[in-house]
Amino acid sequence: MNSLSDFVVVSALLFGIGVYGLVTKRNAMRLLFAVELMINAANLNFVAFNQYLPYQEASNAVGQTVVLFSIALAAAEAAVILAIVIVAYRLHNNIDVSEMKTLEG
Repeated sequence: MNSLSDFVVVSALLFGIGVYGLVTKRNAMRLLFAVELMINAANLNFVAFNQYLPYQEASNAVGQTVVLFSIALAAAEAAVILAIVIVAYRLHNNIDVSEMKTLEG
């Protein structure tokens, strides 16, 4: 059986990798993946802390419910960002965010 600290360490590593990806990469797709890693790290924390709460009732699934909403929001966010990236690629022929100042053609 894993302890709560094991899940927190894995979550911190995932979040750190996501922050590193946001700081160092300039490709829009890599930035999107880094943000998704950070969201998944937060989701892992929600589920882990919900599992190790002192009261364990069958009807208590607060962490899982928050994660389901988070996954739905992350999917919507990914769709919107992907649409923006496609428009930017059509206009500028690359997806390097440091070269894109505006979305004008």
